[in-house]
Amino acid sequence: MQKTSAGILIYKFYNQKLKIFIVHPGGPFWKDKDEGAWSIPKGEAKEGESDLLEVAKRELKEETGIELNGNFHDIGTIKQKSGKIVKAYATLGDWSGLLMCQSFAEIEWPYKSGKKIRVPEVDKAGFFDIDIVKKKINPAQIEFIDRLTSVLKVN
Repeated sequence: MQKTSAGILIYKFYNQKLKIFIVHPGGPFWKDKDEGAWSIPKGEAKEGESDLLEVAKRELKEETGIELNGNFHDIGTIKQKSGKIVKAYATLGDWSGLLMCQSFAEIEWPYKSGKKIRVPEVDKAGFFDIDIVKKKINPAQIEFIDRLTSVLKVN
């Protein structure tokens, strides 16, 4: 069965420049990875969940503490290199700067050690200019940025 995630691309304008909100995954594997490692806040739909916008809102809150209501625009789906399908919604929004990740993953670390550690799903977040986002974000998700800039008619 193909895994589907849903996420929210939050954007804002600051000094007439478009800024995009992205998050960095937590844990030792991702610690020193930057380019291509970031993502829009997203998470997998659970079995039986069909309202992907509600999944995206839940995951946004769990990963960042951000709770948004308002107009969400469907910006389609992409398929990541892993095969995962990601559905995204875009909305105008902001963030206090306080990351309140409420979701954790248990991983084996060091790898093949048999030891388990608990890590936050997200350890950093922020709004960035488009050129920086396109360097930092998972390459497949650049399509979401391009779709948004096309709809907003900005470069």
